[in-house]
Amino acid sequence: MAVRTILHYPEPVLKKISKPVVHFDEALKQLAADMVETMYDAPGVGLAAPQVGVLQRVIVMDCSGKENPPDLIVAVNPVLVETEGESCEEEGCLSVPEYYAVVKRFSRVTMNYQDVDGNPRQRQAEDLLAVAMQHEIDHLQGILFVDHLSPLKRSIFRKKYQKLMQQRDEE
Repeated sequence: MAVRTILHYPEPVLKKISKPVVHFDEALKQLAADMVETMYDAPGVGLAAPQVGVLQRVIVMDCSGKENPPDLIVAVNPVLVETEGESCEEEGCLSVPEYYAVVKRFSRVTMNYQDVDGNPRQRQAEDLLAVAMQHEIDHLQGILFVDHLSPLKRSIFRKKYQKLMQQRDEE
């Protein structure tokens, strides 16, 4: 396992659509293991393969929090098959460090996916895990959480984010 570099906005690969995984081999297992280590190291609750520069449909998540036992999900070729309700929660992203915004999402979802061996799986979620699933699947479509903001808020984001990154570079 290895901690990989997390790409930051406006890196072009973050806006590209990922390809479905067709080979369930050791390279996939290594990618998933590296992503898990990278996510925990960051620390974050989710990570998608494009965030580490790999355009494959792979996401990892663990929304259990520090007080609970780990609840790691490694999802290959994930698809939301049911959605319901509405949630407006503040989101952040490892690829958009130090910026948070309220995003409208579904409050409950059902996700079909495959594990790293290609076995079909299904997981239902609500609250934070449901938001994380939607957020990470968006990454596979080249969508960042800031893309869900209104045009005005996106414009404000770009200006604020540019300042944040300049301050970060100066430190």
